[in-house]
Amino acid sequence: MNRIDALFASLRARSRKAFTAFITAGDPSLQVTLGAMHALVEGGADILELGIPFSDPESDGADIQAASMRALAGESPTRLVDVLAIAREFRSVNQETPLLLMGYLNSLLAMGVQSFAHHARQSGVDGVVLVNLPIEEFDQMRPIFEREQLSVVFLVTPTTSAQRAAKIADTASGFLYYVSLKGVTGASHLDLNDLARQAVRLRKLTDMPIQIGFGIRTPEAAAHTAPYADGLIVGSALVKRMAALADTPQKIPDAMRQMAGEFRAAIDQAGTS
Repeated sequence: MNRIDALFASLRARSRKAFTAFITAGDPSLQVTLGAMHALVEGGADILELGIPFSDPESDGADIQAASMRALAGESPTRLVDVLAIAREFRSVNQETPLLLMGYLNSLLAMGVQSFAHHARQSGVDGVVLVNLPIEEFDQMRPIFEREQLSVVFLVTPTTSAQRAAKIADTASGFLYYVSLKGVTGASHLDLNDLARQAVRLRKLTDMPIQIGFGIRTPEAAAHTAPYADGLIVGSALVKRMAALADTPQKIPDAMRQMAGEFRAAIDQAGTS
């Protein structure tokens, strides 16, 4: 049982929802990323999701796209090996918090999937979210990830058919990532009635933990969304706040700690209401 599975087992036993915090590695710098990671955990994040900067994102909204572009710019662009190094440095201090890498299959293919999986495990990574990896292409890679005990999280969207959602649920590990809206990260048109219907549909398909992401921009939105899943994923709001403080990076840890605390409180309040 890796850290992700152990966490959700613990949370379920306590009737508690997970809070996953996403930031982009290398924006505004790798050392600031590391400080923000520790601050998010201190503020109440249960899981960290570290974005792998990529030049041609397919599902990221403007804030995360801009973060990737900043991380890739300059004399020392953030590469996948740098992301793994930051993961390793984080893990040298924090042995408990699950850590996911989120990005696109292209980055792994450039390194080599087997090499990536091995080095990710050695760096203390617990799983990956690969937005453009279809389940059909995953079959040949599955033994590699299973050997390294890495969870591979797959996404389900509002337009995913029930038949395909069932296949995805059978393929995924760690948790199921439900994209709460038809759009990119950071969008703002959450439909809670549809979310309720989709949550019921997915729960009939799997006992795997379900986390909701995309469009959860405020603690209020988190409070409204939390009852429909086992956890929530917040990204664009955190990335946007970090970008606003890029000229004063020393303020970023406190800002992340505070924002994490606000989201944590909203999620916990929703879980007890």
